[in-house]
Amino acid sequence: MKEFDYKRIGKSPAVFDMGKLKWMNGEYIKAMDNEKFYELAMPYIKDVISKPLDLKKIADLVKTRIEIFPDIREHIDFFEELPEYDPAMYTHKKMKTDSAISLNVLKELLLLLENPDDFSQESIHNTVMEFVASKGMKNGTVLWPLRTAVSGKQMTPGGAFEIMEILGKEESLARIRTGIALLEKEVLS
Repeated sequence: MKEFDYKRIGKSPAVFDMGKLKWMNGEYIKAMDNEKFYELAMPYIKDVISKPLDLKKIADLVKTRIEIFPDIREHIDFFEELPEYDPAMYTHKKMKTDSAISLNVLKELLLLLENPDDFSQESIHNTVMEFVASKGMKNGTVLWPLRTAVSGKQMTPGGAFEIMEILGKEESLARIRTGIALLEKEVLS
């Protein structure tokens, strides 16, 4: 009480910046120990994911992309079920891709990805990047349609290779086939 002086109180109203608070919380989450993060994130992940997927790998993908824990749900919902999506998502000027290019890319990748027994992130990466090099295409022209097909989203917490490893071979290939069917309708219309 000795130190308090009402004359030192500012006259302008205080500002509470919720955006800055969320950003600061996100920085705290990024710096958090992985085990503590898993402990706090798992209830949100298990709220969305009921399939037998590697939940720690999913947690690793979202750790640097969330500001608050409830954000996890919207980032990972596609792992549980491929959402319905518009085939227009395959068209991306910067990636130099459209429905027809995406359809051809997915058909060729499907054939390549059906063969290997090793469906690790590294194996998928090597197979796809060899395809990119052999076709002389830009990475984005191949990776954009692949990530779109396996996620059904334009923004994901990880790239196609990470997503496919978590989903597994059968689910990844099924999602690519769904993308092909969607694009065939679009291109043939």
